[in-house]
Amino acid sequence: MILKGTNIELKLQKIKKKKSNSEHILAEVQQILNEDSLKEERIADQLGSKKSFSGNDFNFELLETDNIFHIDQIKEICIDYRLRFLNSSFFKGEIPQEAISKIKHLEAAHKTELKGFKVMAPSKLFKLEDKDDPLLFAPIGNDYYYLIHKWGNDLHPLRKLLAWPFKNVANLVFVVLLISYFVTLMVPEGLFSKKSSTAEFWIIYFFMFKCLASIVIFYGFALGKNFNPAIWKSKYFNA
Repeated sequence: MILKGTNIELKLQKIKKKKSNSEHILAEVQQILNEDSLKEERIADQLGSKKSFSGNDFNFELLETDNIFHIDQIKEICIDYRLRFLNSSFFKGEIPQEAISKIKHLEAAHKTELKGFKVMAPSKLFKLEDKDDPLLFAPIGNDYYYLIHKWGNDLHPLRKLLAWPFKNVANLVFVVLLISYFVTLMVPEGLFSKKSSTAEFWIIYFFMFKCLASIVIFYGFALGKNFNPAIWKSKYFNA
């Protein structure tokens, strides 16, 4: 058996090609990572931007109709559940990586850069100026918004009921009247006189209503609270 000689030049050429391919692949990977990092920095800047945009250049054929909402629909939900719909720059929570990935995917698919992000969430999740369930939107145009991502926990099942009194003055007065009635029923009979009467009941009821109404008014003025329709788009704590 005759062994062939080793061509050192060929060996060098193979090593050179192998090393060049590896370096080329590493360079490409590094470039992709750098570009991705720059995209995330740009998206983070947009999420923190206080500038408002009326719409983005979406390709309507690629949009999912289930994720398109009109401002009136958003307003109705905000009022019913006492939520706010503000620029993402006011959101004090952390935007999850999954939402960032969805933004990058949308930008790549629609060949555009998204701007004017909005967040729907309870007031406590915003950095409001004094001056459990966020949803991230991007404006489409003509008062339509596209839902990009939802994260966090669902709202409490009784939140709509608890927010109902704060929809308007009539609701609040009704609730105060109702609570006053039940509190009056809890007053022991004969506490103020030997014999209970209808007149005495309504006098106590009126007294209870005045007390509760005073507490509600003081609480509202002292803490700068307002009704749901007045705060859903307000960036101020004491709107």
